Amino acid sequence: MLEIRQLSLCFPNGKRALTDLDLTVRAGELVIVLGGNGSGKTTLLRCINRTLTPTAGEVWLNGLNITHLHGEGLRRARLELAMISQHASLVGRRSALKNVATGALGRHFNAWTAVGGLPAEELRLARGYLAQVGLSGLEQQRAGTLSGGQAQRVAVARALAQKPKVLLADEPVASLDPEATSEIMRLLRHLATEEGHAVLCVLHQVELAYAYADRAIGIRDGRVAFDLARADMTKEAVNQLYVSEAA
Repeated sequence: MLEIRQLSLCFPNGKRALTDLDLTVRAGELVIVLGGNGSGKTTLLRCINRTLTPTAGEVWLNGLNITHLHGEGLRRARLELAMISQHASLVGRRSALKNVATGALGRHFNAWTAVGGLPAEELRLARGYLAQVGLSGLEQQRAGTLSGGQAQRVAVARALAQKPKVLLADEPVASLDPEATSEIMRLLRHLATEEGHAVLCVLHQVELAYAYADRAIGIRDGRVAFDLARADMTKEAVNQLYVSEAA
């Protein structure tokens, strides 16, 4: 489970990006974060995975407060938290299988893996993760030859190879066509509902929240504007996220 308590972030230039933000994502939930450009959605994910350090508040991951962890303690804690980005960022010359196996390297931190070595056991397990995302038979295909949707599914499989309990997804379908978008959203839904992951996904496409979310969280100016079950989402509440300050 992921729990955010009174999270705030103020940049050195004085700009406040997040203010007293609370949210919880439980195992088995797909929670979608909505909001306009600059509302704080991606900043929230970066505070959760600790690429940014919050100014105040706490990030709890499966009962562990990771807010002030550093070094080896933070590295180990992050193993339970995997990130899926807008771009798959695969190594194009490597096979899909080897790209997936790199997700496990956090558990194999040594001189050999530092120069590109991949444990045989992780390569074996990577086949299962590719099957899990519907890519059996493409294990040896070079990542650079995959379609956009296939590449993003490899990226999801790579995240699963980390063996996380929480998945963060930052605009994972922004660069995909409608068919591939549906494939990725169904996959994230499956990973939450059937596989028991806690999934927090930032999106621009409101219609996808109506179609796939268990809950939707609206963020405006770095604050939670609403936290609603899918059935309780109203067009009025959603539209308020995108009204400009000048309106």
